[in-house]
Amino acid sequence: MAKYVVTSAWPYVNHVPHLGTLIGSVLSADIYARYLRLRGRQVVFVSGSDEHGTPIELEARKKGVHPRELTDQVHEFDVKMWREYRISFDNYSRTESPVHKEFVMEFMKRLEENGYIFSQEEVLPYCERDKIFLPDRFVEGTCPYCGYEKARGDQCDECGRLLHPTELKNPRCALCGSKPVYKSTRHWFIDLRRVQDRLLKWLESHGELQDSVKKYSINWVAQGLKPRSVTRDLSWGVPAPFKGAEGKTIYVWFDALLGYVSATKELFIMRRGDPEEWKSWWWDSGTRTVYFIGKDNIPFHAIILPALFLASHDPYVLPWRISATEYLMYEGQQFSKSRRIGVWIDEALEIAPADYWRWALARMRPEARDTNFTWKEFYRIVNTELNDDIGNFVNRVLSLVRSRMSGVAPEPEDLGEHQGFVERVRRAAWAVAEDLEAIRIKRATEGILEIAREGNAHLNRTQPWKLLSQDREEGVRALSAALYAVKTLAHLLAPFTPDAADRLWSMLGLAGSVHEAVWDEWLDRPLPGGARIVRVEPLFQKLPDDFLERVDEIVEDARRRAREKRPPLLRD
Repeated sequence: MAKYVVTSAWPYVNHVPHLGTLIGSVLSADIYARYLRLRGRQVVFVSGSDEHGTPIELEARKKGVHPRELTDQVHEFDVKMWREYRISFDNYSRTESPVHKEFVMEFMKRLEENGYIFSQEEVLPYCERDKIFLPDRFVEGTCPYCGYEKARGDQCDECGRLLHPTELKNPRCALCGSKPVYKSTRHWFIDLRRVQDRLLKWLESHGELQDSVKKYSINWVAQGLKPRSVTRDLSWGVPAPFKGAEGKTIYVWFDALLGYVSATKELFIMRRGDPEEWKSWWWDSGTRTVYFIGKDNIPFHAIILPALFLASHDPYVLPWRISATEYLMYEGQQFSKSRRIGVWIDEALEIAPADYWRWALARMRPEARDTNFTWKEFYRIVNTELNDDIGNFVNRVLSLVRSRMSGVAPEPEDLGEHQGFVERVRRAAWAVAEDLEAIRIKRATEGILEIAREGNAHLNRTQPWKLLSQDREEGVRALSAALYAVKTLAHLLAPFTPDAADRLWSMLGLAGSVHEAVWDEWLDRPLPGGARIVRVEPLFQKLPDDFLERVDEIVEDARRRAREKRPPLLRD
């Protein structure tokens, strides 16, 4: 049986993540990891806080603190947030982890030993006012490819191109805004040209890569790879292990990419005290590694990371799937902390429970194109889909069993004409499984809604509350078929709304947790006859009728309350 390493892009910890970050990587990965576990697969689900690089150092400088003080607060806060959103990480690490730093340094030394690392003088922008070289986000300017005026020294957020600071037009220091001068400094580079042919062959022959990822990456590599600097003139980060590189650190993207491996290593050290067990995953050709990222991270995961693995000469498994989402917009605009555009994940929880957000974001997941989050759509999804379609069906069925069957699930010998309904539910359930297997998360939610809507239609058509008085056996059959659909919903909701699914499992009188009920053993089973429905409670609640009229007020109040709960360095 294949093993799976599921990863989500490591969030920068210079501020609280927003809803786009949540669905673009972390939540999507969690839904998939939960699904795999429900299919009985061996899974390691890892990610962590990306603490290094210029965004962190810039934010820390602005706040007048050491970067570690900032990242300690944000990392602890993010861990709390992921717990509240029920993100089921096996290990949520951090790039300041000693295991990670040691792993990165050893990996880079390995590349140097293999002849892929060389050093040379490089001319870089230097701020005479701040007395520092300006790598990456310390320098801003106009992108030479698309003309975007706020491109950074390492990448343009508009067109996605990787950049070198000297390529920017009209460069300016991100700290003080002054025009830099150019000075020479020595840096260490990885020679990507030496893996180009192998990398291109792998990309072209790979049958599991998302089309957008594959086309983008093949085009990039076919144009020719160039050596890329792996060091920076920064004090904050993983120390560069090369002779003569004292005072320099590893470029954050090489650092963070290797975190997927180091987090796995750290997991097995913590879990079993075995520092070598990670190799039975990352060096096993049967392991499938799956990466959940935003589209701006495609070049790093589809080109840079496999290039690193190839250059190591160790038997690392190359990416099996890379699920890259488009952008989630907020009411037609990009999320922006500085302009207060959007909703951040702690603010969202002041408005509605985590399960509501998990479902709504899965429904809005930007899989094929940028998707617009609107409060109108959020309101519709919660009130119509969660409450009316799913919650109402569950409540109708369980209330009937409680009131007309003394709370005891019936066990008819056969379902008669209602067997057709059960078969439709079964087919729809396994179609949901197929969609999740293929990481079609949004489409999987459609299948779940189909079952709930079919269930409500079945109740309206058969009217078991009448049948139980007129023809009790037929009423029992109709109700048993509906109970099968309710139990199926408990299974299918588990990856999406884990708390609600477990509450439904308990209401059905089933022991243990729905998250332990492996689908291949449980999904086709009817609810056992004699199971006791001991309580019936609403699975979901509607948002208030005046929610949309008051949404601006509600959001501002949520921001205020969330801000008060944040650690001190995150309250601006």
